[in-house]
Amino acid sequence: MSTPGSAPILRLNGVSKSFGAVSALTDIALEVYPGEVVALVGDNGAGKSTLVKVLAGVHQPTSGIVEFMGEEVSLTSPGKALELGIATVFQDLALCENLDVVANLFLGQELSPWRLDEVQMEVRAWTLLKELAARIPSVREPVASLSGGQRQTVAIARSLLTSPKIIMLDEPTAALGVAQTAEVLNLIERVRQRGLGVILISHNMDDVRAVADRIVVLRLGRNNGEFTADTSHQDLVAAITGASENAVSRRAARKNEEAVQ
Repeated sequence: MSTPGSAPILRLNGVSKSFGAVSALTDIALEVYPGEVVALVGDNGAGKSTLVKVLAGVHQPTSGIVEFMGEEVSLTSPGKALELGIATVFQDLALCENLDVVANLFLGQELSPWRLDEVQMEVRAWTLLKELAARIPSVREPVASLSGGQRQTVAIARSLLTSPKIIMLDEPTAALGVAQTAEVLNLIERVRQRGLGVILISHNMDDVRAVADRIVVLRLGRNNGEFTADTSHQDLVAAITGASENAVSRRAARKNEEAVQ
């Protein structure tokens, strides 16, 4: 987690994004500190994907200020965001299944453009995966033969090779089994221990509460509360849906009544 008095790596102030007459984001405020996981949650259409694309340099904000390492910046392209130190692992992972782990890690950033240094690349790949305690059987294993959790590990490890300050993970545990989900959550914890800021986008509240230091809720393109990991499921659902009366709250009320009786 962030230490008292530390400055945020990333700060958004009044960031808005419109597509013609449609307002996707309105006056968004967000801070991310070194060594903390900030979960970004919200229902479909809440603006999560748009915000991620703004931070990844895919979309430019219509208005507002983005500060990175204390300085105002313009994220004019994905390359600019990556150059500053904002890496994004999208849900589709963008891996080449016919290539092995080493080739995927260094895809587009080979150590020697005209003559690939296979030995050095393999050593760096093993070193990084070992630091992350990744369960990859071999760096020469084709990605097609890896599990969903192992593929997610490769995608996250690839983003670390650029030495980012912040990593954004878009639904990293979607469609994974229990064991694979635990593997990815452990990996997120190790990334945080490296002092990086992590922005986690997820619909799974159990995963969010397992690793997040703070939970930022978006609703209809606006901030709708900031919570800690020990916030009740009921309160999170209320913030996400905008309704305090729902199936979760009714079930919680019934349990309280049964406990009293």
